[in-house]
Amino acid sequence: MLELASIVILGILAQWLAWKIKTPAILPLILIGLLVGPLSTLITEDGSKWVEPIWNGSEGLFPGESLFYFVSLAISVILFEGGLTLRRSEVGNIGPVILKLISVGTLVTFLGAGLAAHFVFGLTWQISFLFSALIIVTGPTVISPILRNIPLRVHVSSILKWEGILIDPIGALISVLMFEFIRVEGGQDFTQTALIEFGKILLFGFTFGFTFAHLLGFLIRKQIIPHYLLNVFILATVLGVFVLADIFAHESGLLAVVIMGMVMGNQKLPNIKELLYFKESLSVLLISILFILLAANIEISELLLVFNWNALILFGIVALLVRPLGVVLSSLGSGLKANEIAFISWVGPRGIVAAGIASLFGLRLTREGVEGAEYITPLVFLIVLFSVLLNAATARVFAKMVGVFIKDSQGILIVGASSISRLIGKYLQDNNRHVVLLDNNADNIRKAKDLGIDAIEGSVYADDLLNNVELNDVGYVMAITGNSDINKTAITKFKKQFGENGSFRVITSDEMNNPEKNPEEGLFSHTDDYIKLTEVSRRYPMIHELDLNSKEHYEGLIEISKTDPDIIPIFVKSETGKFVIIPSHSSEVEINEGYQLVYLGKKIQKEEHENEENYEETVEDLDEKG
Repeated sequence: MLELASIVILGILAQWLAWKIKTPAILPLILIGLLVGPLSTLITEDGSKWVEPIWNGSEGLFPGESLFYFVSLAISVILFEGGLTLRRSEVGNIGPVILKLISVGTLVTFLGAGLAAHFVFGLTWQISFLFSALIIVTGPTVISPILRNIPLRVHVSSILKWEGILIDPIGALISVLMFEFIRVEGGQDFTQTALIEFGKILLFGFTFGFTFAHLLGFLIRKQIIPHYLLNVFILATVLGVFVLADIFAHESGLLAVVIMGMVMGNQKLPNIKELLYFKESLSVLLISILFILLAANIEISELLLVFNWNALILFGIVALLVRPLGVVLSSLGSGLKANEIAFISWVGPRGIVAAGIASLFGLRLTREGVEGAEYITPLVFLIVLFSVLLNAATARVFAKMVGVFIKDSQGILIVGASSISRLIGKYLQDNNRHVVLLDNNADNIRKAKDLGIDAIEGSVYADDLLNNVELNDVGYVMAITGNSDINKTAITKFKKQFGENGSFRVITSDEMNNPEKNPEEGLFSHTDDYIKLTEVSRRYPMIHELDLNSKEHYEGLIEISKTDPDIIPIFVKSETGKFVIIPSHSSEVEINEGYQLVYLGKKIQKEEHENEENYEETVEDLDEKG
């Protein structure tokens, strides 16, 4: 009981530590597992482990086949949760370079790492290519913690993020197929039997995954499953599909749950977000337990197998030759710059799926006496550990070295995706500013995406937004919603991470009617609340630019806007194209030669503009005459 409780406690502490030091959780989890497992044998008097998953094959926390079963079921849930995050619409817009990374890049890794393992460690071809299949995956759980702490150009972050998401099920599928090739006829060469088994994996994996995904979708839409049972019912179904598919074709269960997750994730199901949150929490718990157990289950003798220069040589080939080659070939004709290709080549940490499936397959093949199978688990763990250490420690420095590090974050997060937000966001995007809209209204998000604007469906109260790598270059926050609590929460919550250059919100009706309450974070002016902004954008859905001659000219135009309710100044644009958001304390804005006033609503007539210029000239003449 003490050991089980300790694993859960240590696992959650490792997750918290990873969040605190901004590193992938897999790093402290594996280190803790190694410490309480094989490394503890160097400390204890009798040479036993502090945590022993299996002892003498029939004792320990998970005697006999118990650990194998737990690992299998845990990975099925993790892969299902990963499949849920894949969206067909996102795949269609991620660009050819990502599609090449998960096709050409996968092939290069599979062949290159397999050849390296064979010639460096002298492993059989079957084991060598199983190893290479296992390290194909990167995974969002290791990529995201690294990227979210580095302000990068958004397309660079997106490429790495979506590669990690899409390549997980691909790597898992290739690993499953290689594993089955090895197991058929006791590891002999590929035969007709292996081909039949290969076909069965595909047939039952796709069939069960696709069928049960649509069945569950039907039950959810018809509300046949009560809401309070929904998450646990789906969990039970995932486990059932995994086991059922595995009965019909060994190792087809992993493919079935990935397909099931992908199909469900692309159906318009109610409560899908609740399901994602539940599965994410469950995955965190399972990962925390799983990797401490898996690392603890490694023996000192297995560590010694890879505790040599050959291991470093293999890692060097994988990280410094195979990964860059795959990225370069995948980037041909993509328009990526050399420094961007260099950074993407450098960042390729291996993740949780690689380590988990390696332990699962390594354990099975070692028990079946397959030659060289004892190398699988420690070699993959070594690649995972070294790659995460390398990227977590050097990614930020390397980004600065190659020039992809954004020193001045000019992206803008607009909270709210209503018509006024979409109008402003579209204007900014057309002027080469990265804009992201956030709203919990799916229809508003859809309309924003139809305009080609990056948009995220979510709530300001959710913590997962802080982990979104698409916001790496954001330095401004503008809260433009009709809910004052949401606006205030947004700038308070996001000011530190996303509002380094400024955080603003539209003022409330009460603040508009009481100028003495004018807040410093007020947006646009102290005479424009959300209702007025919406009404003006409905009557005049246009944004105009007007050349400024001086500070006085600017202040005069601000006065005009106060008397004309259909004119709302929103930005000042410099001659270099840089935007300054006009705060409610509008007089604080600096004006230089070549600046323009950007305003919403009715176009300022030439006569008003000329009268304002004449007014300025008169004031200047009077000043000169004293």
